[in-house]
Amino acid sequence: MAIDFNNVPSYIKKEINPPSKTLKRGSKGRAVKQVQEWLQYHRCPTAIDGKFGPATANCVKDFQTAFNLSATGKVDKATWQALVNPMSLSLAPPSIGPKEAAASTVANVAKQHVAHNPIEIGGANCGPWVRLYCEGNDGPHWAWCAGFASFIMQQAYFYRNEPTPIKGSVSCDSLAAQAKAKKLFISKRKLSAGSVDWQDFKGACIFLRRRTASDWTHAGIATVSEGKGNSLVFSTIEGNTNDEGHREGFEACERKRSLSGTHYDFIAFDSI
Repeated sequence: MAIDFNNVPSYIKKEINPPSKTLKRGSKGRAVKQVQEWLQYHRCPTAIDGKFGPATANCVKDFQTAFNLSATGKVDKATWQALVNPMSLSLAPPSIGPKEAAASTVANVAKQHVAHNPIEIGGANCGPWVRLYCEGNDGPHWAWCAGFASFIMQQAYFYRNEPTPIKGSVSCDSLAAQAKAKKLFISKRKLSAGSVDWQDFKGACIFLRRRTASDWTHAGIATVSEGKGNSLVFSTIEGNTNDEGHREGFEACERKRSLSGTHYDFIAFDSI
């Protein structure tokens, strides 16, 4: 099943759909800014100012040459689609087995996204990937870790044609509240004590990094694990982080985290 853009929010269409007219020198506006963002993603950087000047045209030619397109310096439909192709591939349907648990589909979708290197472009918490995960919003105040985890969940359930277990949110605290309301919230204590086994998550869950009893500051998708109790180490795919695991990083990446020494809680995708 291909993604049905008639059934997705308009903010996703704005990131993927090509503009109605070819962009060229003298063009201005949102679409030009998007071209400049994607040029930077593809290592053909120029100013991100929404103005299609000679530098942008030159970078477009470099991109077109690298991708075996006619080097016109203009952005037609074919060039636009090549620019946004990493996001299009991230949004493609995952392979879903006939008896596959929903959590496993979530893990597969997360792997699909991280394979295409979602990163901030044009400043802190800015760019097309941040807008994808934050309902069309970006900017310094739009930390996107919870939005990333929510979007991955939503995409997985979209392709399964099933309702999501929680609504999802760009707020870690809201994710925790939603999970508690649906009785899907699993505290670190339950894993440490052994009353919940990692296998009960059936392939993936959402992890939350807790600062206080009512404040969570980071989220992501947790997949496989090794060990038991406080010796447990779990693998993650998370956004708005970096290789050091900082909560205000610049990319989505794969990491490993230890249950010991840090306060974590978890959200199951099915009742445990």
